[in-house]
Amino acid sequence: MDPVRNPYAPGAGQRPPELAGRDRELARFDVVLERVARGRPERSLVLTGLRGVGKTVLLNALRSQAIGRLWGTGKIEARPDQSIRRPVAAALHMALRELAGRHRDPDRVDQVLGVLKAFALREPEAAGRATAAAKARTGPRWQPGIDVPAAMGRADTGDLEIDLVELFGDVASVATDLSVGIALFIDEMQDIPAPDVSALCAACHELSQTGAPLIVVGAGLPHLPSVLSASKSYSERLFHYLRIDRLDRDAADRALIAPAEREDVDFTAEALDALYAVSGGYPYFVQAYGKVTWDAAPASPITKDDVLVAAPNADAELAVGFFGSRFERATPAERDYMRAMAALGDGPVGTAEVAESLGRKPSSLSPARDSLLKKGLVYSAERGLVAFTVPHFGQFLRSQHP
Repeated sequence: MDPVRNPYAPGAGQRPPELAGRDRELARFDVVLERVARGRPERSLVLTGLRGVGKTVLLNALRSQAIGRLWGTGKIEARPDQSIRRPVAAALHMALRELAGRHRDPDRVDQVLGVLKAFALREPEAAGRATAAAKARTGPRWQPGIDVPAAMGRADTGDLEIDLVELFGDVASVATDLSVGIALFIDEMQDIPAPDVSALCAACHELSQTGAPLIVVGAGLPHLPSVLSASKSYSERLFHYLRIDRLDRDAADRALIAPAEREDVDFTAEALDALYAVSGGYPYFVQAYGKVTWDAAPASPITKDDVLVAAPNADAELAVGFFGSRFERATPAERDYMRAMAALGDGPVGTAEVAESLGRKPSSLSPARDSLLKKGLVYSAERGLVAFTVPHFGQFLRSQHP
């Protein structure tokens, strides 16, 4: 069939043509938006799940909902080697710009922008000395692009916890004037440095007590709840956690059928059976196998034979782009560790079992395991257990690297 008309869209964070199986999360967020706008207490939201289940897509869909309610929104992607101070400042600057045109007091908005600029420019004391040395070598100081003078004395102590509490309160007050809210979306939330996680949780805690209309919506890997809990003991009550998993059979079928019907193309029941078998219902794989099957099918309806012919092409693409690129990031010792995990099965495996299979002491494998955790290739939601962050990764390793 015509590849130009192919509706399927496998990609990192790329919205599929049919966002199937996420109605519950979208409906729940509608309630959150309405409650916050009415001044009702509501917890911030955290989405967790493996790679390829559509967390980023859903995060963007939730942001679109907030924009549709005329909220101010901003989004960041956390990095383990970067403080959230500047990214949060940039995201909240965008949120304020979305609200500024509707606010009846421009001076009030400029005042909060001044606080935001002071927050963005303030560095911790130790970092400030390093920045001064770097400035002498590289040139002018970084500027946040906010066209008002910095308002000194507010959200600029250098202590991120204090500064976030003050900043969030001031930014939220602008939304209060308009009877809407502010939503800060954070992707890869598990990568926020530990001190910043603590500060963010403390700021969210303060917001929940004051009822300020600002919420944080985060997305991250399955161990994100334990990262937050290790930072602040009250975090399990601070956020509402939604586990994002693979699609059930009905939702996976809808993700394939609905876009095809808009192109006057059908699937046979046997073809849908085969597609669910190879994709496992994981949204990224549904799109990947759907795309190659469309290209391989000569005509409608798409049949099981079309799926069987096309599946090796999808396997080859995934082996290079989805699985292979991650495997190549690992060192030889880390690859050995992952191969041992794969040999033990697809679910969480014991670190002691991995060590035993490699004929090593568990302590000697700690550096490889810790590095894999930092690279986001494995996660540990429970002490003594590790699992792959990518679905079907064990199967890939067993087939490609026996």
